[in-house]
Amino acid sequence: MSIIHLFPKACLIMDQRLNFKPWLHFLLFCLLFGFSFGEVRYILPEEMLRGSVIGNVARDLALKVTELDARRARVVAEGTSQLCELDTASGNLLISQRIDREELCVQVNVCILQYQLLLEDPLQAYSIVLDIADINDNSPVFAAGEIRLDLVESTVLGRRFPLESAHDPDLGTNSVREYKLSPNNHFALEMSTQINGNAYPELVLKKALDREAQAEHVLKINGIDGGNPVRSGTASIHIRVLDANDNVPVFSQRVYKASVLENSAIGTVIATLNATDSDEGVYGEITYSFSHLSDKMGGVIEINPLSGKVRLAGVIDYEESSTHELDVQAKDGGGQASHCKLIIDVIDVNDNKPMIEVKSASANVVEGSKPGTMVALINVYDLDTGSSGRITCTIPDNVPFKLVSEVKNYYMLVTDGILDRELQSEYTITVTATDAGSPPLSSVKVITILVLDINDNRPTFTQSECNANILENQPVGTFVMKVKAVDIDNESNAKIRYEISKDTKSEVSSFLTINADTGELFTSRLFDYEQSVHFQIKVTARDGGDPPLFTTCTVNVFIMDQNDNAPAVLYPVQTTGFIGEDMVPIEAPRGYLVTKVVAVDADSGHNAWLSYRIIKATRPNLFMVGLHTGEIRTVRAFTEDDEAKQTVVVSITDNGPESLSATATVHVMIGDGLPVLNELFEFADESQHNDNLTLYLIIALTTVSSLLIMLISGVFYFKLCRRSYAYRSTTDSLPVFPTTYLPPFTDISRCGTLLKDERYDSFLTTGSWRGDFRFGSSTDTDTLKQRSAAYQKNTLRQASLKVRAGAPHPCYVIK
Repeated sequence: MSIIHLFPKACLIMDQRLNFKPWLHFLLFCLLFGFSFGEVRYILPEEMLRGSVIGNVARDLALKVTELDARRARVVAEGTSQLCELDTASGNLLISQRIDREELCVQVNVCILQYQLLLEDPLQAYSIVLDIADINDNSPVFAAGEIRLDLVESTVLGRRFPLESAHDPDLGTNSVREYKLSPNNHFALEMSTQINGNAYPELVLKKALDREAQAEHVLKINGIDGGNPVRSGTASIHIRVLDANDNVPVFSQRVYKASVLENSAIGTVIATLNATDSDEGVYGEITYSFSHLSDKMGGVIEINPLSGKVRLAGVIDYEESSTHELDVQAKDGGGQASHCKLIIDVIDVNDNKPMIEVKSASANVVEGSKPGTMVALINVYDLDTGSSGRITCTIPDNVPFKLVSEVKNYYMLVTDGILDRELQSEYTITVTATDAGSPPLSSVKVITILVLDINDNRPTFTQSECNANILENQPVGTFVMKVKAVDIDNESNAKIRYEISKDTKSEVSSFLTINADTGELFTSRLFDYEQSVHFQIKVTARDGGDPPLFTTCTVNVFIMDQNDNAPAVLYPVQTTGFIGEDMVPIEAPRGYLVTKVVAVDADSGHNAWLSYRIIKATRPNLFMVGLHTGEIRTVRAFTEDDEAKQTVVVSITDNGPESLSATATVHVMIGDGLPVLNELFEFADESQHNDNLTLYLIIALTTVSSLLIMLISGVFYFKLCRRSYAYRSTTDSLPVFPTTYLPPFTDISRCGTLLKDERYDSFLTTGSWRGDFRFGSSTDTDTLKQRSAAYQKNTLRQASLKVRAGAPHPCYVIK
């Protein structure tokens, strides 16, 4: 039955080489100071069947089962194979592969497997610790199924012969607990203990050997573990009794200790063992060998059987095992042997680069997320130890992210500012892990982070206000214009639909229809320019976000006129059954105004320009009509042959592309005795009128040109006068005025003395050549003198101030 231990806020990878005491120290540290992630711990036996339930993670971590699938929960391993999996439907943690403690944690008392439970939206991580308990699934095994000993018959009683220990991969009570020897008369089995505390069996001679009585003894040795049920292993011992070989080889040390750097070159000498034998000849010749060497170590370490030198035969790796304990046998030519222990410590070197693993399924972040939002969980580890195993993890400084570590070997990649997808939608983060070895090694991992869009931007019209023109009388469905809006958001947040805004006046909101997808506007009714020339609607662009954002633009629609109205005659009244007559005296001279045809056109612009022409008359050469005025005048005086009643038909035509026309019938009655009005007399010969107008224009142009020439000549003359009377000093920029405009100076010396002369020569005010010319009378001359005197005083005052301020004071001589 699994036991669950909860250690809140604790997470660390347990190195397989650590013993139980440091692990307890670590747990105590976690409880005292705490980490930011939660941890659940399960103790389970090895060799559980696939699909077996380890525990309910959802219940133990207070998570809802429904959110496991919604948040894409999964279990990831840390540097080990994936031996368990999460059933998101039930929240159970299940066995997915065979778990063999002896394979995962060789010769380690505490076997810990570390996993992470990751959940997204938001990203969270929980530590899952599996403590694999040992079961008695292995029997003790002797490396050699048959042990051969050669003993001299003169061997003294009590002599001890070390035997090879049986090997049991299980630990604790499940390992080898005792040995049993088959019943015999000469030997007994006793246990002895090495310096490191390991027990091994020794064969003790209890009764003297007699080669002549029995030359060979065959015994059985059983290695029995303490498991339940008990497992055992058996080896046979073949003892050959020899003639006298009085001395056994003796090692100089019972335990040899040596060290070697991992990855040392093949052939490197690790240690040299030395054993001596006091016998001579064959009995004094010693050969060295390993009593028990695993298959893995068999290709790594070898011993010279004659010299006892132990060398590297392959690559030795600290990460596989930091210590190797080997049994070495020294055997003489007579078959007697002794044993010693060789303990080899492997010294770690910085030969492993740091490993970087991203534990989150996807590194995505929503734009606008607050700073500190976790984007990815990064696990870094190094198989080396000591300073070579200390890792520093960094990212570039020019990205809005930072690394935060609250758990050893774990880094959270979090935002370090507000992200805006519209400014940058993707970031490529280079994560560099560097160890503290000498020289340091580093690894690089590139993480691509996508910034997910939120609806934080309104659609924007290319124009906030636009104008459209449409001809009147166009059929329903006529295309008017297309409005365009853009949204810098992404996907559905950028999908825009158009509609007529509710802010549009209700009476015009139905005038147009809009395609919701394209923004194209179409007419939904006929328009008449004579009824309305302009209306305004508002179009709303709304995006597909949640909630949606919108913006509005104004569309001004102008109805353009078409020539769809014929001229309408206002006078004379054209009514059926009514005949109006205009009277004209028979004495009317040429050019006499008879009547005027008045017509209007409901169109505008060129379409409303009207022209009048006589298309039919009783006397063709008797009347004429003004082309644009519609005035009907006589072309000649009346004669006796002219009918008293004249009928004139006038055609009124507009100026449209396809002109429309109307006709007006004018009835004229020539009356005798009617007075001739002078104000109606005007010979409206168009050519004569044009000639008079041309003459007037020529006279006006000549007059204006003459005045312009006179003005230019006058200005030029006075500029010449100004140059002849005015000059400047070469040392100052103060103005100098001619005697015409200033009182005469005899001399202005360097002392600045002013003569008291009250005479003034007045002609014009200063700058008058730029304005009006005026020759003054005596009154004007007096006024001019007063103004000139005031100007002179003001000028001298300014010059005096400059002298006091230290400015150069040039002298002027005015002639």
